[in-house]
Amino acid sequence: MRLAKSNSPKVILLLFLLFSGILNLTAGDEVKILNYEQFEKRIKSDKEGTVVYNFWATWCKPCVEEIPYFEKINAEYKEKGVRVVFVSLDFKSQYEKKLLPFVEKNEMKSEVLLLDAPDYNNWLDKISTKWSGAIPATLIVNNNTGRWDFYEQSFTYNELKSTINK
Repeated sequence: MRLAKSNSPKVILLLFLLFSGILNLTAGDEVKILNYEQFEKRIKSDKEGTVVYNFWATWCKPCVEEIPYFEKINAEYKEKGVRVVFVSLDFKSQYEKKLLPFVEKNEMKSEVLLLDAPDYNNWLDKISTKWSGAIPATLIVNNNTGRWDFYEQSFTYNELKSTINK
């Protein structure tokens, strides 16, 4: 009991710092690193509406150009049960020096994952047999309806919106 009393001010201070933004937690602090097996399990087990997985990398100019369109979809379609998950294909060694600063600088609000699966030949066909490995690429999944649509292309906002509404 005495110990709990002595820790209370620390807990209150930590909560204050956390919620006041002083600790400055950003989306980049929440970027998870998954191997392919973990990623596949996640795709197949997600039963909450439609998930738009965008495969991208910080060095891919067309990928970076379309990020605002996906962010806009994530914000506008949240109420309709649509979520965007950015799946970074950057190298794990670039995680802290490139990926996290990129996510923070661009204030990415959608979930970001780093897929640590450098042997693409072992998993590309599991996403789609149509995938050559080029990015940007997008996978739209709804496990409740059986939707599993793959696109190896860049999107404009209107193209993306139309594709999601199919």
